[in-house]
Amino acid sequence: MLTAHTIKILQSLDKKKFRQKYNLFLVEGNKIICELSESNFKVKEIFSTDPQKLDRTDVPVIQITENELKKISFLKTPKDSVAVCYLPEEEKMEDKDVQLVLDGIQDPGNLGTIIRLADWFGIEQIICSEDTVDVYNPKVIQATMGSFTRVNVIYMNLADYLSKTGNINIGTDMEGENIYTFEKPEKLNLILGNEGNGMRPDTERFLQKCITIPRFGKSQSTESLNVSMAAGIILGQLFSK
Repeated sequence: MLTAHTIKILQSLDKKKFRQKYNLFLVEGNKIICELSESNFKVKEIFSTDPQKLDRTDVPVIQITENELKKISFLKTPKDSVAVCYLPEEEKMEDKDVQLVLDGIQDPGNLGTIIRLADWFGIEQIICSEDTVDVYNPKVIQATMGSFTRVNVIYMNLADYLSKTGNINIGTDMEGENIYTFEKPEKLNLILGNEGNGMRPDTERFLQKCITIPRFGKSQSTESLNVSMAAGIILGQLFSK
C-alpha cells in the first residue's frame, strides 16, 4: 500500500525542482520500464498493478491498486506500472559525426519525438541549451517511447559549445541550400530552434551552413513545419546520402 507521503513525493516529480530535490524521475508503462534493464538507468522501486508481468527480481516491485496507480500516474489513462528511477549523472561524450543541438525547445512532446528520431537514426548525443525543456519531464519520457535510454541528452551553454566544436554547425533557413541537393559534411551539428521564435541570434552567429526544406504545395501558404517534423525530414535526407 502507498503511504500519503510517498504519493505526495511521486506527484511532485512532474516539476523539475522536485525531481532535482529528490534526485528521482518517473517512467510509466511496462513496455518502457522493461527497456530500463538494458540501460544504465538505476531503478529505485516499481509500483505495479500486476508485478508478475514485469519479471524483475533485482529491484523492489510493490503491488498497488488501480486507484493508487491513478494517484501517482501523470497519464490520462494510467498504464499498469510506474518505475521510480534515480537521475543519472550528466556526462558529455566526445563529439559524434552527427549530433542534434536544440536551442530553446519548449514543448515536451517535441523533445520526446526528437529523441525518438535520434534513436531511430543512430544519433547517440543531443546537446540542449540550458532553457530547453527537461528530458526527465514525464511528458518527454513518455513521448520518447524508451529511446531516452539510448540517447545521451546534455544541457550546456550553446555559445560556448558551438564556438569550440570541430563539427560543422548547420541550421535551417528559408534561404538555405535545398536539403535534397545539400552535400552532407563528414561531421555535423544539426541545430534546431525554438518552436515560435526559431534560433536565437547568439546561436545563429555560429552557423557555417544553412539548409531548407522546399515546399511543393501549390498554395505555398504553410509558413513553417513543426520542429520535430522538420527534424525527421532533414535526418531522413541526410542519412540517405
